[in-house]
Amino acid sequence: MNTRPFFGLAIAAATVVFAVPASAQGQLSLYCSVQEEWCRPMAAEFERQTGIKVNMTRKSSGETYAQVKAERQNPRGDVWWGGTGDPHLQAAEEGLTVEYKSPMLKDLYDWAVRQAELSKFRTVGIYSGALGYSFNTRTLAQKGLPEPKCWRDLTNPAYRGEVQVADPNSSGTSYTMLATFVQMFGEEQAFDFMKLLHRNINQYTRSGAAPARSAATGESLIGITFLHDAVTQVLAGAPVKIVAPCEGTGYEIGSMSIIKGTRNLANAKKFYDWALTPATQALGEKANSFQIPSNKNSKVPDAAPKMQDITLIQYDFQRFGGSAERERLLQRWGKEVRSGS
Repeated sequence: MNTRPFFGLAIAAATVVFAVPASAQGQLSLYCSVQEEWCRPMAAEFERQTGIKVNMTRKSSGETYAQVKAERQNPRGDVWWGGTGDPHLQAAEEGLTVEYKSPMLKDLYDWAVRQAELSKFRTVGIYSGALGYSFNTRTLAQKGLPEPKCWRDLTNPAYRGEVQVADPNSSGTSYTMLATFVQMFGEEQAFDFMKLLHRNINQYTRSGAAPARSAATGESLIGITFLHDAVTQVLAGAPVKIVAPCEGTGYEIGSMSIIKGTRNLANAKKFYDWALTPATQALGEKANSFQIPSNKNSKVPDAAPKMQDITLIQYDFQRFGGSAERERLLQRWGKEVRSGS
């Protein structure tokens, strides 16, 4: 089904100015689940503008969720920023994050606000991006292999050992892939498909973006990632082609949450509001990250994938962000796919 749930919307020309008091001080523990190259300037710019000392830890979204859950009795983080929305929704359901209705909500796209509403305002959408893959055109030509265009092409025995993807237990990107296949093919066919795909996987990485770098360097022929991660490699000059699979694909709503038990609630709210402004969201493009920002007044990067040209499924964030469903699917994947059975 070719759906257009929220993409391709006109961008307003107005700029929102968010004033931060220069006298602010204190500290903030930030758990960041995008790439290091984006996490660092986010932390540094907030610290520069506010005087608040930021202690930043970068981990994938699955790893961050596990850390937040493990620290439940003694929380050490204040804000969890970035990463796919499913684990943020799971954390909200499990009472690991707190409700906060930012005054910036009125400036966000409907899809970002819906994410907040699904979680009873314990998380919010900050960006979005579609799932797909990229392949190294030079390696493809050298090996005389066919050009993949669809998800099902990736199970071709010709690609044995040529495909890389992250582990869905640690990577929100890969969990989005798992949930996408279940929604597209039905659960039984999805697991049959992933068992065939498993035969062609050379490595399950911890980071969701790592397979795009692997395809760019030729370490792997094909890397399954969000499309914006592959765009970064193309702009760096890598010989890769980006594929939005012919059957359609899922997408993420990257999210942000305040961790329950934060010792710095005022600073956490200040960061939360600041992160939703156009000026802050523009730091993504400066860091060579090309997601679609959630603020209607933010400029969509010119290099960002054109979502209106991609066949998107009607991704069920409520179901697949639910704690029981997510844990059930991950357990089944580990038993039936990763084990190789």
